[in-house]
Amino acid sequence: MSIQTLASKSRQTRRAALITTALFLVVCLSWGTTWLGIKIAVESVPPLTAAGLRFLIAFPLFLLFARLRRESILFPCQHLAFFVFVTLGYFSVPYYLLNFGEQYVASGLTALLFSSMPVFILIFSAIFLKERIYASQVLGIAVGFGSLFMIIRSQGLHLDYSELSGVLAILLAAVLHALSYVITKKQGADIGVITFNTLPIGIAGLGLFVAGLLMEHPNLSVVTTRSWAALAYLGLVASVGGFIVYFFLLKRLSPVVLSFVFIIFPVFAVIIGAWYEGVDVSRKLIGFTALLLAGFAITKLPIEKLLGRG
Repeated sequence: MSIQTLASKSRQTRRAALITTALFLVVCLSWGTTWLGIKIAVESVPPLTAAGLRFLIAFPLFLLFARLRRESILFPCQHLAFFVFVTLGYFSVPYYLLNFGEQYVASGLTALLFSSMPVFILIFSAIFLKERIYASQVLGIAVGFGSLFMIIRSQGLHLDYSELSGVLAILLAAVLHALSYVITKKQGADIGVITFNTLPIGIAGLGLFVAGLLMEHPNLSVVTTRSWAALAYLGLVASVGGFIVYFFLLKRLSPVVLSFVFIIFPVFAVIIGAWYEGVDVSRKLIGFTALLLAGFAITKLPIEKLLGRG
């Protein structure tokens, strides 16, 4: 092989690595801004209605993506119960809970609360998949949740009824998403990513929107331009765009490396949320956030495995 050929392949490899890194950061940024988008959306749109509109905006593009890739949007008949679970447990209920919670909790703190999801994945994996939990992972859980408690205190939340209900709603959304990931690994590994998302998003969007009309009686004529823009961003960029890029990266990165998106995007969320809400990012918040993310990172990559003891 000639030197020129080797040099050309080396340039192609570097270019591919650069593109992959850039796309990884795009996912982190798009999902990191999701929380601010939700915060702005629920300023003038009730949470049920906002969650429904987001998915109704995203659904046509998912349909187009499925058509372009010539993939079915229907779950196999034997997975009907799993389809219902995904529609309710992954899309409908969690996204309503996130919208509800962000009425009372800052967007950056919401992202940090939701970043606890890998911990719940670990717990559910031990219960349903009989996977081993390492001692370092238990330590990571303790450090992560201890830091999260200190962040809540340092942010001045007194946890009255409204604030406490917001925090609990966000944590419950993280629990439901974690359970969905584990159940999907156990029962839905043979279902394509496009099939998994398209029809559940459409049905969840319609169901949430109708529920919002019946229960919240929204006056869409008073919805601000900012909220409509946020809903469009959530539906088109955070949902569809983030999904497409994440799907692309799934074929190019290991699942462990890609899963660190869930550790990195809260950093973007905290910085962007603090800028938008005019809140100073204190050294104490930075320190506790670093501890929290380090603790949760250990749950995904236990020290025992790194040392070859697992």
